Amino acid sequence: MTSTSGPVVRTLHHWVGGKPVEGVSDRFSEVTDPATGAVTARLPLASAQETAAAVAAATAAFPAWRDTSLTRRTQVLFRFRELLNDRAPELAALITAEHGKVLTDAAGEVARGQEVVEFACGAPHLLKGSATENASTGVDVHSIRQPLGPVAIITPFNFPAMVPLWFFPLAIAAGNTVIVKPSEKVPSAALWLAELWAEAGLPDGVFNVVNGDHTAVDTLLTHPDVTAVSFVGSTPVARHIHTTATTHGKRVQALGGAKNHMVVLPDADLDHAADQAVNAGFGSAGERCMAVSALIAVGGIADTLVDKIAQRARALRTGDGRRSCDMGPLVTRAAQDRVTGYIDAGEHAGATVVVDGRTATFDADPAPGTDGGFFVGPTLLDHVTTDMTVYTDEIFGPVLSVLRVDTYPEAVELINTNPYGNGTALFTNSGAAARRFQNEVEVGMIGINVPVPVPMAYYSFGGWKNSLFGDTHAHGTEGIHFYTRGKVVTTRWPDPTHTGIDLGFPRNT
Repeated sequence: MTSTSGPVVRTLHHWVGGKPVEGVSDRFSEVTDPATGAVTARLPLASAQETAAAVAAATAAFPAWRDTSLTRRTQVLFRFRELLNDRAPELAALITAEHGKVLTDAAGEVARGQEVVEFACGAPHLLKGSATENASTGVDVHSIRQPLGPVAIITPFNFPAMVPLWFFPLAIAAGNTVIVKPSEKVPSAALWLAELWAEAGLPDGVFNVVNGDHTAVDTLLTHPDVTAVSFVGSTPVARHIHTTATTHGKRVQALGGAKNHMVVLPDADLDHAADQAVNAGFGSAGERCMAVSALIAVGGIADTLVDKIAQRARALRTGDGRRSCDMGPLVTRAAQDRVTGYIDAGEHAGATVVVDGRTATFDADPAPGTDGGFFVGPTLLDHVTTDMTVYTDEIFGPVLSVLRVDTYPEAVELINTNPYGNGTALFTNSGAAARRFQNEVEVGMIGINVPVPVPMAYYSFGGWKNSLFGDTHAHGTEGIHFYTRGKVVTTRWPDPTHTGIDLGFPRNT
């Protein structure tokens, strides 16, 4: 179809059974370039029947892929890795066009996702079992790990490539088949990755993409052939995913929201802390589950630290992510309105607006017939208290709130009483303080002078409390265990010279 302003608006598709499949539900949503406001694509929203067809394709492909040798599976993974390395800039540009994050940030997202692909290339080692010979007289015992079957991966808008890459390389390496349901705001990265898998030689039906909304999600959560669900998103949705899918007998790892704190002690290097607070608070326009949104200044350093952060925030250039800006737009107009509403509420509640992103100027050109992109500039609020919505809620925007406390114990108590437990950071030059902090704080991922402590792929990602529903974190060893089931095999080859009947309970001797 063609819009009245001239540019061609693409109609996207699903990817099922190794090929693109047109949508037939007659329901569509719009994909928008958040830097210009232009509608760039129509996205078909799958019906329950279309979603079930993707599950059927994954189910049909599972037996052959499960029985494919680890050597062959790993060869496909290595080819996928090389193709992704060669074409990473193409994927980054696609992310910027739909999400809005600046190109360097998008490239970093792809690189972090690639780390999981590289980890998954070690599947022959990761999937090894163990063996004990002669555990009992003439009895050997060994363990093996086997794939689950078709698994669903439901991913958010903020990392269109990295978050799916947290999950599907390990699921595929382990011998599972996959149905990805990406965010309808940023669908093209998942479809691009599907084409890359096909080019790498992945058999048809092993990797499928269903675009849609709650209809597709609920079908995946309740379908009897889906064995497990991986999810990243908001806490209310994570809770729904976990409750619904587990009720239907599925494994679930559902990573929810966050309110990440950065504690700065008086002995910290304040220039370094200010740099990192800006990086972690305003990178990707704050649309990260690991973004720092609450900075706790301990002791008498707050005035100096706030001034240093404000100087840096005012110098940031916000605009179109393709123009070498520091920060891009928010993903939708609704997100823009939501964030500015929180800034309004914080100001009305008594917070001091030190840097106001509502009044910033932006380097971007609006598309004809639109109100332009969805921008909010870096915003710094001081004298925030724990009863303000800018503190209690996950804003998911470029808003950094400063809370002031007198002592280290007050800072830890503030973090531990928060309902979220995703990530936190401590800035200090004291090893003793750092060691105490990592022991006492009730959070899943901790940085010491590292503001965004996202683990390497061979460690696992995930938080505590209302930031995680289910027992298993993403990637690393926990990811391998999530996508496999253990079996223990006990074997005896009887000596034909020893026979007889013994109805007693078997003993190990």
